[in-house]
Amino acid sequence: MSLRKQSFAVGEFYHLYNRGTEKRKIFSDRRDYNYLLFLMYICNTKKSIKLRDVSKKFDREETIVNIGAYCLMPNHFHILIHEKIEGGISKYMLKLMTGYSMYFNKKYKRTGKLYEGVFKSTHLSTDRYLKYIYSYIHLNPAKLISKNWRENKNRNTVNLLNYVFSYPYSSLKEYLEEKFRVINSTPFPTYFKKPMDHKRELFEWLNYEG
Repeated sequence: MSLRKQSFAVGEFYHLYNRGTEKRKIFSDRRDYNYLLFLMYICNTKKSIKLRDVSKKFDREETIVNIGAYCLMPNHFHILIHEKIEGGISKYMLKLMTGYSMYFNKKYKRTGKLYEGVFKSTHLSTDRYLKYIYSYIHLNPAKLISKNWRENKNRNTVNLLNYVFSYPYSSLKEYLEEKFRVINSTPFPTYFKKPMDHKRELFEWLNYEG
């Protein structure tokens, strides 16, 4: 797998994303989604790991990145991430994407690259941009029931909101249930102190007609 040439600065925030080659699905069933979520947790460690030896009692000890939000979609994913240690993001993503690609190719008896290329990244250099990315990531599932919901002036906000809230493969579920596993929001600005704050922010974006 090719590596990125771009470096990430310790203490900074980034939006990472990638999709399947030729826009193909990279998640075909619930097990696929859950396996990547498992990897998102397991790979966030300084330890050298062998996946076949990892048990439910696995102790990651010190992590190498902080994740503030994520969303897994049928053919792509989004991750809001914080560079905790030098080289942390690059090491984390290499383990994550390699591990999932190996799993997917073995399961579906395929060869070749799974992703479109090296994962993409955007530096979130302003507070406003960083706050926006939370909503952008968490609203991604709305596209699954209304692909062009942003352009649809007659969109059903309640239906979209309920779908986004119930979507099982995004960090919004962790925030709403206040049960944190993949994410560690501590290094991120406290935009949403309570679950209701997340709901209010997403409701406003769904009703935005700018």
